[in-house]
Amino acid sequence: MQNHSNSEGKFRVYLDHNATTPHSSRLKSRWMELMDISGNPSSIHQDSRVSKTILRETRKKIADFLGCSPLEIIFNSGASEGNNSVLKSVYSLLRETRNEFLISHVEHPSVLKTAEALRSWGAVVHLIPVDRNGSLDLDFLKSKLSSKTALVSVMYANNETGSVFPIQEVTQLAHAAGALMHSDCVQMLGKSSVDFKLLDVDYATFSAHKFYSLKGTGFVYVKKSSPWQPLIHGGGQERSRRGGTENVTGIAALNIVLDELKSYEAKISEVQRMRDQMEAELLQRIPNISVTAVQGQRLANTSSLVITGVDGETLLMSLDLKGFSVSTGAACSSGNPEPSPVLLAMGLSRQEAQNSLRISLGWENNEGEVKSFINCLVETVEKLRAIEAEEGKKDYAG
Repeated sequence: MQNHSNSEGKFRVYLDHNATTPHSSRLKSRWMELMDISGNPSSIHQDSRVSKTILRETRKKIADFLGCSPLEIIFNSGASEGNNSVLKSVYSLLRETRNEFLISHVEHPSVLKTAEALRSWGAVVHLIPVDRNGSLDLDFLKSKLSSKTALVSVMYANNETGSVFPIQEVTQLAHAAGALMHSDCVQMLGKSSVDFKLLDVDYATFSAHKFYSLKGTGFVYVKKSSPWQPLIHGGGQERSRRGGTENVTGIAALNIVLDELKSYEAKISEVQRMRDQMEAELLQRIPNISVTAVQGQRLANTSSLVITGVDGETLLMSLDLKGFSVSTGAACSSGNPEPSPVLLAMGLSRQEAQNSLRISLGWENNEGEVKSFINCLVETVEKLRAIEAEEGKKDYAG
């Protein structure tokens, strides 16, 4: 689905895959099959046994994909719940001996806001700085690690800039200090070919809607023997680690999409080629434009731009009217007039952050769509800058 028509029959191109992804074509072809799943896996009749089989098979498929044990996978509603579960669990169980947390300054709000809550409960929280290129300050991390550190939390890749962090190195540093390691891996599956086992993290969180499946479905990896306390208590589901009837339909959809992930990851180099060509042409055709975090390792699909003299929200709305779905900042903060906290944490000015635009490609995007977007963006920026210049003349004359 990249090209599609909206309810008004207008042609659209979707370029906001870090916010959410469209349902895979295979998933859509089996939609009615999913609608027939009705049994509660906690019951004992035939319908429930079908649901229980779906849970077992999907859990094993995830474990095989990640290279872990099925017992280390807990189904939940998504990464926001997972991030809350991990941080609150570790604090609750270790606070008497280790009550310090090291969190990167550019984490998703579900991590940063949870860290704020832990601070209000008595935890000591250190935010790990990043530089203007999005690189993590490892010296700061090393200086703050101690026998009091309970957990280090650093995302695999940033959803706004695409910056990929050195999780393996961070994990080694955390473990050397006796601390646990958590990584929000929402932007990993389908966008990276990394060997998950090599990361050696104690906890990792995932959301299915970030890799072509359904919203409201996710899972958390909890390494065997890592401390865990359920955030949601209930009927003993997930081996008493997460209460509430499992979202069997969403988990069945996840099972279907997992079969496609390897083919998606095989297209990474092609997506990166399109992204790089897009950036090169935009830098050539639009004056006073820059690419954020371009010097470091990035996700192949992500481009964060700062376009001087053009308000990001205004540009986004103009592109939307012309049929292109992109974003400014994180989708969870949509509607918030404040500039991106991620870009501010990287050292960009408020004005630069307000002039930002994020494009995140998907595996179904093609060169024709990207070319159309480039032409539209160039034309739109020219018009908006001309309007801004004219308004400036009027203000000066007035």
